[in-house]
Amino acid sequence: MDQLERLPQDTRIRILASSKPGHVVPCIGLARQLGIEPDLCPVRPRCLFAALAPWGPADPLDSAATSPPWPDIAIASARETVPALRKLKRKSGGRIFTVFLGDPRTNRSVFDLIWAPQHDNLSGPNIVSTLTAPHPHGDLANGIEALEEAGEALDSRLLLLPQPRVTCLIGGPNSRFAFGPEDIARTWQALEQLLAQGASLMVSPSRRTPQIVVEKLLLLAQTSPHRMFVWDGYGQNPYRQMLALADGFLVTSDSVNMIGEALAVGKPVHILKLTGDPGKFAQLYEGLRLGELAREWNGALETWQTKPYDSTPVIAAELLQRYAAFRRTLK
Repeated sequence: MDQLERLPQDTRIRILASSKPGHVVPCIGLARQLGIEPDLCPVRPRCLFAALAPWGPADPLDSAATSPPWPDIAIASARETVPALRKLKRKSGGRIFTVFLGDPRTNRSVFDLIWAPQHDNLSGPNIVSTLTAPHPHGDLANGIEALEEAGEALDSRLLLLPQPRVTCLIGGPNSRFAFGPEDIARTWQALEQLLAQGASLMVSPSRRTPQIVVEKLLLLAQTSPHRMFVWDGYGQNPYRQMLALADGFLVTSDSVNMIGEALAVGKPVHILKLTGDPGKFAQLYEGLRLGELAREWNGALETWQTKPYDSTPVIAAELLQRYAAFRRTLK
């Protein structure tokens, strides 16, 4: 992207990092797409301040996130970081370009740029929307070569799995999906179907995955030790390698982030629908279907012509354009 050359290497990007990795990782991905390694400043408001967010004041104990030296760009996500981002903008005299990922659920004009997924249905002069979320894994469209270029040590447990390798990204309960016994059974059945069809499985549970599911996955892996790997949550997480080495994906439908990361690799993505009311997520699934970007899991491993789909460069280009205009107003 030619616009990346316009961002000086001494540009300072600060991420106001909530306690939830699902909110922090997209911020990191956007900063790295801009060619900058960001500074992470934790934001951990106490209970009262967290309850009042996003409308209330920032917690004074989070002062490190809202103090000089001022960054050039500040990026945040998650409702509890809104007051700190708003305070940072105010204390700097408006000299910081502020970016919020998601719906801030408060005065949107406070921030210079807001990214929201299309299924949030936000609109406004400072809002950009895309189908999928930003993330830090776009380089993995080059497969194992990307890992080697980055100097990442390859995990022999994954390399020894025979092809085709299917990376299975397993989520967990959230406000839309309970991930109860029916969904656990459906997930288990899908994995057994993949093994029966000759696939090797690289399974990555998320932090939301119920412990009983992780334990069942580890037991299943013991029955197929040469064709299944499950990350147990200990040691170095080979998540990036699971993405890069995949010949296809099975992703539970609860996570926008996991779906977007799989799509960016450019291999067939199967979505395992969970029970529950998808609400606004239904728009995401329909967009994926219409764009022929992913297919619903129907019990059979399918292959089809596909290419990487990554919204991160689109969001970064919009940020760069608006940041350049913002800098001109400061001179």
